[in-house]
Amino acid sequence: MKKILAIAAAAALSCGISAFAANPFSDVTPDDWAYQAVSDLSDQGVVEGYPDGTFKGERNITRYELAQIVARLMAKEDQLNGEQKATLDKLAGEYADELANLGVRVSNLEKKVGNLSWSGDARMRINQGYEKDKDKKFTGDSTDSWNGRMRIKAHAQVNEKTSVDGWLRQDMNFKSEAAKDNKGVYMQRLYVTHKFGDATKLTVGKYGERFGQTGILHDSEVKGAELTYGGKDLNLTAGYARFMKWDDKLGAYGEGGIDKNAGDANEDKLEKEVTYARIAGEASKLNYDVEYVNAAAADYQVWGAGLTWNVADKLDVFGDYYTNVDYKGDPALWSAGLAYGKQNFKKPGTWRLAATYVKAEKGAFMGGTTWDLSAPQELALEDKSVHFWIAQADVTLQKNVGLHLEYAFDVDAKGDKTDYDDLFEAKIDYKF
Repeated sequence: MKKILAIAAAAALSCGISAFAANPFSDVTPDDWAYQAVSDLSDQGVVEGYPDGTFKGERNITRYELAQIVARLMAKEDQLNGEQKATLDKLAGEYADELANLGVRVSNLEKKVGNLSWSGDARMRINQGYEKDKDKKFTGDSTDSWNGRMRIKAHAQVNEKTSVDGWLRQDMNFKSEAAKDNKGVYMQRLYVTHKFGDATKLTVGKYGERFGQTGILHDSEVKGAELTYGGKDLNLTAGYARFMKWDDKLGAYGEGGIDKNAGDANEDKLEKEVTYARIAGEASKLNYDVEYVNAAAADYQVWGAGLTWNVADKLDVFGDYYTNVDYKGDPALWSAGLAYGKQNFKKPGTWRLAATYVKAEKGAFMGGTTWDLSAPQELALEDKSVHFWIAQADVTLQKNVGLHLEYAFDVDAKGDKTDYDDLFEAKIDYKF
């Protein structure tokens, strides 16, 4: 888009054109069709020229330059009518990444046009897991599943410092009608965030927690509180919470959950109190994190660290290392991987490929991860040492529609002669 056309459009969003605005640009004359718009927006501080006093209206405008104009219009949002606000809201969403780089929070605009905003995601997937025999031991043979999920996310801005977030979730198994395979709508997350200044915030409620660069330690249903201080370059987090579905028998976090009809059997599947701390941030081309997780009641006290190095444009090397010092032999869990590409859900055709090697000694695995193929690490919860590879491919098919492929292979459990099948998943993710 030509710069002059963008300015004309911006003028339509401004609070009006003044006949008395002076022309500050040497290459814009009173005879030009957009003279009044350019002069007025310059007078309002919405547009700026170049150091040589020119405007250069015939050159193409960049997304960054247009985002600057949107940001300045946002500062004048109180002077716009309802239709203009709606248009500006759409522009703010379209240029959210550029506005974030400018330090402009789009949520500030959302707060002014309405205290409640909605978003969400959905997925359809076909994936595999390992079968279990009558004694609930893994056979090594794979079994297919076809399932879907939808999450509705609400963000309510209570005031300038306090917000409330909630996630409503529905899971459905398209190959089974059993109640255990089809959860009703439930509140997956519900938490309050309060800010103390620009650098400190407190989160209380049921929220998600993730450790490491690969999300190798992950819990989407933490009940507790955490305090965070700092910014993008360096931030400190400390929390006290109950982690969900902890399996005492294995001394690790399990996926089974609480069975309301199981009676005394639930003693092996209880939430456990956990304290944790994290230091994380960015330095040049490095993303780093250092963590401590302590669940003394389950013999789980872990120290660990992760690092992602952006070696070159679109090329990342990453890895994590954790050790459980409360378990016999101080077992370790580590991962190392390589990724190429950068997927952006707003840009069709963008993609990313990644491969990760994981080795987990008996007693080291906490359980939940961000990988969808969870069966390999479930072997570690069966009191085994395990190693495997995970390969992933992601591509944006359309705006806000992405295809994810995942493949787990070379799965081996130490001391177990079972020949484990490779596993595969394909899913489509939708964001709205």
